[in-house]
Parts: sequence; C-alpha cells; structure tokens
Amino acid sequence: MSKEEPLASGMSLQRIGVEPVTNSDSGGDVEVPRKKPSRRRRCAICCCVCCGVSVVILGIVILILALTIFKVKDPVLTLNSVAFSGVDVSLFSQSGRQVPVNATMNADISIKNPNAASFRFRNSTTVFYHDGKEVGVAYAPNGNARAHRTVRFNATVDVFAEKAVAILTTNLSKTLQLLGGNSVNINLRSFTEVDGRVNLWGLYKKNLEVKMNCTMTLEYALAAQVISNKDCRATVN
Repeated sequence: MSKEEPLASGMSLQRIGVEPVTNSDSGGDVEVPRKKPSRRRRCAICCCVCCGVSVVILGIVILILALTIFKVKDPVLTLNSVAFSGVDVSLFSQSGRQVPVNATMNADISIKNPNAASFRFRNSTTVFYHDGKEVGVAYAPNGNARAHRTVRFNATVDVFAEKAVAILTTNLSKTLQLLGGNSVNINLRSFTEVDGRVNLWGLYKKNLEVKMNCTMTLEYALAAQVISNKDCRATVN
C-alpha cells in the first residue's frame, strides 16, 4: 500500500470542481439551451398589449364624455305669455237668453334644449282651469329642438264658451264690474305636458316627459285683457 506524498512547500490545496459529462450513448439526459421566442410571437404579444391599453383609454374617454358633454339634461319648458284677441262678450240677448263668449286665446310656449343632441317632441296640450274646472284647451304641434337651441310656437286655446259665461254669471259682483267698464280678476291655472326623446347620435336614446304647472291672474275687461302674476313650475321625468 503506497503512502501519499506530502505537498511541496508553498503549494495550497485547491478544490477543483469537475462538471459531470453526460453521454448520450449511455442514455443520460442532454441539456439543450432554451430557445428565444420567435418574432411572430413577440409581435402578437405587443399587439395584445396595445389593444388592451387602447380599450382602457377609450373607456375612460367615453366615461368622461358621458358625464360631461353627452349627459342628458332636462329640457326647459316655458309659458312666455298668454294673449286674447277678438273678444266679443254679450252676456244676455234681447230675449234674456245667455249668448256664448267668443274669444281667441293664444299661448306662447318655448322649449329650450340644452343637450348636445336634438330633442324631438310629440303633440302637446295645455289645459286651463278656473276653480278646478276646465275652461280651455290649447293644442301644439310636434317638432324638433336642435342641440342648444330654443323652439317657440303658438298654441291656440279653445275657450269653452258656456264655462266662461258661467264664471261671470255666477259671480254677480264681477258681472256688474264688467258691465260697468271695469276689469275683473280671474285666477287661472294651466297644465302643459310635452313628451319627447333625446337621441345622442344613435348611441344613446332617452325618453323624457316634461310637465309644467302655471298659475296666473287674468285681468279681464271689455277693452283689454292682461295676464299678470304668472308663476310656472316644471318637472321632468
């Protein structure tokens, strides 16, 4: 048995690492270097990332527009004035029978559209009441209010002659004032309803129902008729 020879002076013991060598002939595994992704795959990944970012940005832009420019605002319905023309009052004929009151009443109504799209509305009606009784109805045609525009139209009121005469004949003091050339005050209330739709370029459609209640005082005289103390409140559903 041979003895190990001592190391020469000045020499240090170093650990030498030896990598195992695998031989394919002996059935061992062969280490294969990892292949880099192909160019087509890298392009596909880049396209997916770009599309995702674009969708997120587009969603944010649509959300901002929906909360600002494209937000549907309530149309503003206004009863500008009510005027009478062609009034012909004759309470009693020579035979003592009541004769109807002939009067033409016009209501000036406007619709303001504050939206960025048009507001198309259908036929509307305005009903006038006195002491809870219906005394006249005004009919307005359909129309279209363009974006940020105001549409005005006149509605002719059909005055119910028998009910108008009853207002005067049932109140003797008012009748005497009227026949004496003085004016009488008649409290009126009106109700207007307009149905329509706001169409935002076909992307979003919303049906709106605008209702307006007004109270006013009619200063009625044979020579002239004046509407005063007009107060209107509108609601949108």
